[in-house]
Amino acid sequence: MKLLLLGSGGYHPSAQRHTACLMLPEVGVVLDAGTGMFRLPEHLATDELDIFITHAHLDHVIGLTYLLGLLHDRGMRRVTVHGTEGKLAAVREHLFAEPVFPIGPRFEMRPLDETVPLPLGGTLGWFRLDHPGGSIGYRLDWPGHSLAYVTDTTATADAPYIERIRSVDLLAHECYFSDDQAELARQSGHSCASAVAEVAQAAEVGRLVLTHIDPSAVSADSLGLESMQKIFPAIELGCDGMEIEF
Repeated sequence: MKLLLLGSGGYHPSAQRHTACLMLPEVGVVLDAGTGMFRLPEHLATDELDIFITHAHLDHVIGLTYLLGLLHDRGMRRVTVHGTEGKLAAVREHLFAEPVFPIGPRFEMRPLDETVPLPLGGTLGWFRLDHPGGSIGYRLDWPGHSLAYVTDTTATADAPYIERIRSVDLLAHECYFSDDQAELARQSGHSCASAVAEVAQAAEVGRLVLTHIDPSAVSADSLGLESMQKIFPAIELGCDGMEIEF
């Protein structure tokens, strides 16, 4: 199974990173619909597409407006956007309000069930996260493969969601701030470096890839990656275009 990072940053796009958008091409699954969605067509391998949004902040949903052009003449049989009922309502009423985007969405919006079946015998489950306005995380399981996606929350070594992500092969977790910005992380509902590594260690995951990274970060080690690896060695810094087998 392959995870492709179409967008690895948060808040706003930069020359190096577009905002949150992760894709599993072989099963037609996309996690969040940030500005990285513009890269979707070159990686489409299915005629059905399931997009799972974590919440309705613009850096995670603005790419839904791109679908009108991206999927034109692609012969898609079905495109479904999944999320909690309140967040889908916000997308429908605000992002696709006529004065903002006058052409209605050309896809179905479906509130999440407790579990969602996925192609190739997989299942998806979700769990609530602590973030201003509310957010959720996802766990995806197939025979022999498992992935968790956690973004827009403040990581702690005893976070309630740790049990929901325990022992996954790959954890994609936001890491917006360095340790010296821990207070700002708490105020804004985001995560800083060491706490993310502590979550991975506590959850006994196989590997950790860092996503939703500060777009203004100018160096690869702006998060203090070396210090994080002393807590949990199997860490990779996510970047746009990265492909990860798990």
